[in-house]
Amino acid sequence: MKKLLKYLKPYTKECIIAPAFKMLEALFELYVPLVMTKIIDDGIKAGSKSVVYKNGGVLVLLGLIGLVCALIAQYFAAKAAIGFSKALRNSLYERILGFSYESLEKEGTSSLITRMTNDINTLQNGVNMVLRLFLRSPFIVFGSMIMAFTISVKAALIFVVVIPVLFLVVLSITLITIPLYKRIQKYLDALTSHIRENLTGARVIRAFSKNAEEEKEFRKDNDKFYSLSLLTGRISTLLNPLTLIIVNVGMVVLLSTSAFEVNTGNLTNGMVYALVNYMSQILIELVKLSNLFITINRSLASASRIEETLETKETLLDEGKLLPKDLNKNFDNLISFKDVSFTYPNASDASLKNISIDIKEGETIGIIGATGSGKTSILNLLMRFYDASLGEILYKGENIKNITLSSLRREFSVVPQKAELFSGKLRENLSLGYIDASDEEMIEALKLSEAYDFVKDKGNGLDLEIREGGSNLSGGQKQRLCIARALVKISPVLIMDDSFSALDYKTDAKLRENLKTLKKTIIIISQRIISTRHADKIIVLDDGSIDSIGTHEELLKTSSLYREICESQKTEGASL
Repeated sequence: MKKLLKYLKPYTKECIIAPAFKMLEALFELYVPLVMTKIIDDGIKAGSKSVVYKNGGVLVLLGLIGLVCALIAQYFAAKAAIGFSKALRNSLYERILGFSYESLEKEGTSSLITRMTNDINTLQNGVNMVLRLFLRSPFIVFGSMIMAFTISVKAALIFVVVIPVLFLVVLSITLITIPLYKRIQKYLDALTSHIRENLTGARVIRAFSKNAEEEKEFRKDNDKFYSLSLLTGRISTLLNPLTLIIVNVGMVVLLSTSAFEVNTGNLTNGMVYALVNYMSQILIELVKLSNLFITINRSLASASRIEETLETKETLLDEGKLLPKDLNKNFDNLISFKDVSFTYPNASDASLKNISIDIKEGETIGIIGATGSGKTSILNLLMRFYDASLGEILYKGENIKNITLSSLRREFSVVPQKAELFSGKLRENLSLGYIDASDEEMIEALKLSEAYDFVKDKGNGLDLEIREGGSNLSGGQKQRLCIARALVKISPVLIMDDSFSALDYKTDAKLRENLKTLKKTIIIISQRIISTRHADKIIVLDDGSIDSIGTHEELLKTSSLYREICESQKTEGASL
């Protein structure tokens, strides 16, 4: 939690004003029983109405001042808590966006969502309550004990016994519940993950008629969350009854002791009322304090998870200082892989083995191979989503690790394997890589990607509303819009990772003809021979290694694996 306090620094003033006014409110509250003592002893008992009216006015004034102090304290506490959570949420979101693929996979999407929402909200509530109650409640408790000593030392000794016992109970339950709240958050992560997977894969679940099985699994996870939450809740709720029992026992002892003192003339009725009032104040504040400790426990559990995310050590570091525009323009190859090998984190086998590839500027390169042969891994390394385990990758003759990460990725327009669109207008999706793109440029990209006709038919043009995940579009339509988005971005290299899989052969052929008009270096990753056969150079991968490199015609003569792929797809004799 200490490391998160820096987000409260901009609200130092609020963090001082809020508890200060709460303390001021508490001070006036401690004075109320003394005023009531005067009303009882000097007013009611003595039959003096003026004393009653005068001190009654003082009580009203104290109430109004206390109300104003409470409102001011609440305002500044809320301002600090909301500002704190806003700054923390921004920082956490920025940190998560900068995560490498490895870190994202390690933390888990569902867990990160829970930390961004539930954990930060819990922490915000904790900060608010701490600013309002953390000083006020102990001040009232010990202040009441001190005020009791000014009335009767003998009666006040009861306070001296009751207060430590109460604090011992609060501390014990706090220490028991802290680890339980941490476990609750882990169960909540698992529950969120289950919900996310089921909602994302709803069509698959229904297609396989697995609704009942998935509901059973969800109930199982939910029951675990429920059981632990119930156990923690039961332990936490012991605070209120235990504090009530202890205070009420103290109250009985206080009344019996005070009654004897009244009979002997050592105490007045007004003094007894004041002592009882102070004991009641202790009871009320300890109930508040017990609830505060429950909130603090939950907040600490959330804070540790947020800190863990913020302090996640990245294995992929952005240590580059060069920009692509500053690199030597007299390079032989635009992109070069030099004996590159790569193994995914926690994987036993290498995905790429001794890969050496040279790609010249303006070339169209096809990369083909079976599923799991390492095609997408080449893209992941080139974009520095991961770093190579061995060897080096050069861009314009410079190791990509020496180039700043953001500027390196701006050199590539990528159409990912999975067509991802975001909710909002079509123009917002198309301009993702080039925010200043004109309508004409976006329309031209739609035409090149063979998406213009269906966009026109749907109406609204570039203002077409895209639902979450592109759910109002077919697979082929989403794929073409993702290609259009990549074409809008201004970059020298276009990478297409299995981006024709949802297209019919006619659209595939038209799109490839359109790509020939681009003055870009194009890398096409595909399992379909038809998508790569006209490339300047085709790289055939087999189990992470290069089987052969050449044109379509050359590979038909030299590569048995390539011929096998062609025969399986019946494209060897095809002419497009």
